[in-house]
Amino acid sequence: MSTAPSKRYAPALDPATTTLVIVAGALILSAAMGIRQTFGLFIGPFSFDRGVPVTQIAFAIALHNLVWGFAQPFAGAAADRYGSAPVVAFGATTFAAGLGLAAVAPSGALLIVGMGLLVGIGVSCTTFGVVLPAVGRVASPEKRSVAMGLVSAGGSAGQVLMVPLVQAIRLHGGIATSLVVLAFVMLLVAPLGIVLDRRNPARAVGPLQRVTQETAAPLREVLAQATRHRGYRLLTLGFFTCGFQLAFIATHLPEYLTLCHMPVGLGATALALIGLFNMAGSWACGWLGGRFRQHHVLGWLYLIRSVTIGVFFLLPKSAASVVIFAALMGLTWLGTVPLTSGLVAKVFGTRHLGSLFGVCFLSHQIGSFLGAWLGGLVFDLTGSYALLWDATVVAGLIAAMLHFPIDDTALGANTPRAEPARV
Repeated sequence: MSTAPSKRYAPALDPATTTLVIVAGALILSAAMGIRQTFGLFIGPFSFDRGVPVTQIAFAIALHNLVWGFAQPFAGAAADRYGSAPVVAFGATTFAAGLGLAAVAPSGALLIVGMGLLVGIGVSCTTFGVVLPAVGRVASPEKRSVAMGLVSAGGSAGQVLMVPLVQAIRLHGGIATSLVVLAFVMLLVAPLGIVLDRRNPARAVGPLQRVTQETAAPLREVLAQATRHRGYRLLTLGFFTCGFQLAFIATHLPEYLTLCHMPVGLGATALALIGLFNMAGSWACGWLGGRFRQHHVLGWLYLIRSVTIGVFFLLPKSAASVVIFAALMGLTWLGTVPLTSGLVAKVFGTRHLGSLFGVCFLSHQIGSFLGAWLGGLVFDLTGSYALLWDATVVAGLIAAMLHFPIDDTALGANTPRAEPARV
């Protein structure tokens, strides 16, 4: 059965409603992604103030990435079926509970449950796999990549704001206070999922759209088709690298700069700069994805990112080199997400985008788990992060080579059955 009809599945929304959905999605992403990007700032304090081994702290941070990955297909499928509102509300509440538990955790075990398990479940319901499909359904196909890029860019504002905020609160109020504040922020965004499900009552769904919804291929069939699609497999493998690189840098860059005798607070500044430049980078990647073949843009993005990492590691460290590195990394930081989700939507349509992107995102999060955890493990064993810096470069070069040969032809694009579904 062709999946072509699902490509036409898009509720008719006016520009004002579409803009509202984009803003709500950006705010949800801003809170969730901004908070998780601060976790690297807690490695030193948890270790020195509470005596938790660096390996256990890194494992807790790594575990939330892994749980996020395994939970994402289910969160995406739930949002596809029941809407984003209940999924976002549940996720934000669970996220807040995990942060609260971490705030009072006296040991590594409770830290792992809070920052690892609960935060991982919460973030799966409040980030890309739930938000971007909602945006993708309200945007027209020709503007979908740009819309997803705008949401990802807006979501980066959280990293710009949260990192210095958490750094200041932690220095003056301690670990517990800063984590409780972050939990409160997550509770504030819980109701925004209602906006993601907003529909335009002024424009009723036409009969052809109803036929489209009824004839869309079932999820089981679409998943089976995706696993047989060579391009989807390559995209999924390449996405592993994105998670590996970003989790290692976000988690261990502050501690690495401390080892390089850089000024105190430069790590927090670097993470904030990454978020700031990611706002421009995510928008630019979405814009480029609307004008060039998305898998080619992805290939160049991985190549540029890997060269940047390699040069930074090899050159002498200074405040200027850290700032330049953070800016270049920010430009390539989360641009992979709108490009990857947009490519999945182009090939398979948007009807089951949450589920398909969720499966692809699982690979990303396995990479995130390994990047965060292996960074701590290798450092404890060798006293150096050198092996992981080398690994991020090699993995990025491999990812670039995987993306260029991807076939991005829409499935069923040449079948006559797709034509009656036009609206």
